[in-house]
Amino acid sequence: MSFPQSRQAVAALFLANGYVVGSWAALIPEFKIRLGIDESGLGLLILAFGIGSLIAMPLCGAIIAKSGSKKLVLRLSTILIIVLMVLMHAPNVIFAACAMVLTGAMIGGMDVAMNANAVSVERHMHKAIMSSCHGFWSIGGFAGAGLGGLMIAQFGVEMHVLIVTAIVALMIGFAWHKVMDDAVESTGGMKSPKPALPRTALPYLIGAMALACMIPEGSVVDWGALYLRQELGADVALSGFAFAAFSGTMAIMRFLGDDIRNRLGAVLTLRLSAVFAGVGIVMASMANVGEMAILGFAIAGIGVANLVPIAFSAAGNLPGYAPGVAISVATFMGYSGILFMPSLIGFIAEHTGFAIIFMVLGFSFIGVFFAAGVARHADGITKV
Repeated sequence: MSFPQSRQAVAALFLANGYVVGSWAALIPEFKIRLGIDESGLGLLILAFGIGSLIAMPLCGAIIAKSGSKKLVLRLSTILIIVLMVLMHAPNVIFAACAMVLTGAMIGGMDVAMNANAVSVERHMHKAIMSSCHGFWSIGGFAGAGLGGLMIAQFGVEMHVLIVTAIVALMIGFAWHKVMDDAVESTGGMKSPKPALPRTALPYLIGAMALACMIPEGSVVDWGALYLRQELGADVALSGFAFAAFSGTMAIMRFLGDDIRNRLGAVLTLRLSAVFAGVGIVMASMANVGEMAILGFAIAGIGVANLVPIAFSAAGNLPGYAPGVAISVATFMGYSGILFMPSLIGFIAEHTGFAIIFMVLGFSFIGVFFAAGVARHADGITKV
C-alpha cells in the first residue's frame, strides 16, 4: 500500500525530530562532562530548554492559525539539522544556556507544526494517522539513542554529531517538497477566526492526564542514560539503550495502536496501557543492573505508547468545541511534561538519586488509570 506524498513528508518530519531527540539523549552525559557541571547545573540547562519550548508553542500555534503549518515546519526543520552541532560546540555554560533556549523553542515549535500538519493530512486521507506519526518519532528516538551510544564509543562525540547532522539533512531534504500546504484550511476560509475558549474543565483534565503520561517520557529522555551510568554502573554503549529500549517498544505499539483501540475501545486501551507503563517504570527503578532497568524501560514504552495519542484524540473530539481549541489546551499541558518538568528532577536527584524518582513516576500512572473515562471521546474518530 502506497502513501500520498504528504503522508510520507509528515512521517519524515516526525522521524527526523525523534532522531535528533534520541541522539541528544545519548549525548547528555558527554555534554555534562564537557561543560564540567553537576546534576543541578544540567537541570538548569534542561530547564532553559523547557522554557524555550513552552514560550514557542503558543506563538507557533498563532502562526499556524493565520498561515498554516507548512512554511513554519520547513523553517524549523532547517534549524533542526544543525542543532546538535551548536549544542556540542558550546564554549561555556552561558552560551550553552542560550543555545538550549533556542533549541527548546525550535523543537517545541516544530512539534506543534508537525502535529498540525498531520491533522491536515488526516483530513485529506479521511483516516487517523496520528498514532503512526508518533510511531515514526519513536523509531527516530530509538535509532538516535541506540546507535548514539555505540557511535560515541566507537568514533567519539565529534564524528557522531557530524553523522547525525548528515542523516537529518537527508530526512528533511526528502520531505521538503512533499509537505502539505494547509494555509487555506487553517482558517477555514475566514479572515479573522476567533477561537472559542474551553467552557468546562474537561480539556484541562485530559491535559493533566497527558502531563502525567509525558513527564516519565521526558525523564527517560533526559535522565535514563545518566541513571544507568551513575547508579547502575553501565558503560557508555549500554547506557544509550535506556531511552532506545523505551522508544523501540513505544514505536512498535504506536503502529499497532489504532487497531488495538478499534478492538478494545479507547478507555480499556488507556487503562491497560497505564498498567504496563506503571509496572515498567517501577521495575526500572528497582533494578540493580543496567540490563534489568532497560527491560523495565522497554515494558514502560509498551504502556506509554498510546496514552498520549489517545488523550490528544479525545481532546480533539470533545463535543461542543471549535476544532483545535480543546486539543491546544491538552497539547500545551502535555508537552510541558516532556519539555519542562524533567528539569526539576536534576535538582531532586542530587539529593535522592534517580531510582526513587522513577518509582514515584511509575505510581503516578494509578491516577491515569482511574481518569481513563475521559478518553471515551477518542472512539469518535473513525474518519476525520
